[in-house]
Amino acid sequence: MRPEAEREYEEYVRGRLPRLHRTAYLLCGDGHRADDIVQVTLTALYVQWKKAARADNLDGYVHRILVRKYLDERRLRWAGVRLGEVPAESVTVAAADHRVGEHDELVAALRSLPKGQRAVVVLRFLDDLSIEDTAEALGCSAGNVKSQCSRGLATLRELLGAGSKVDTAGMRVQP
Repeated sequence: MRPEAEREYEEYVRGRLPRLHRTAYLLCGDGHRADDIVQVTLTALYVQWKKAARADNLDGYVHRILVRKYLDERRLRWAGVRLGEVPAESVTVAAADHRVGEHDELVAALRSLPKGQRAVVVLRFLDDLSIEDTAEALGCSAGNVKSQCSRGLATLRELLGAGSKVDTAGMRVQP
């Protein structure tokens, strides 16, 4: 790779790494697996950087790689193997006013969603992608994104209940 292209890649990754890790964590619910998914995503991005840099929506392109790598990883036989008790981890999610807090309740609820609904909810509300960008990242139609989102939010409302600090209408945490 040319030095200029490599510098662009490094700048892009440096600016997006926390968000990519957060997305991967919210998808899989395990910090170590999230690290692996992000690493595989960034490796694929590096290999495809020349093509990716020309994309109209680079973030959407990268999210699509990330979601595909997450889904690929789930299909592997060893993905269900646990070497020991996985410690409960918390994830930081930026609230509407850009404060950061721990949201174990939301992460636990997200883990219970089917993978398609979880991916749509994470990309739409926690990564602030549009319906079209989410559909592009997942390789599906906008209608599919809307229906998966509707079902996912309904399930989250059920799971979280009225006493929750999580506002499922906007997927934000109440102070």
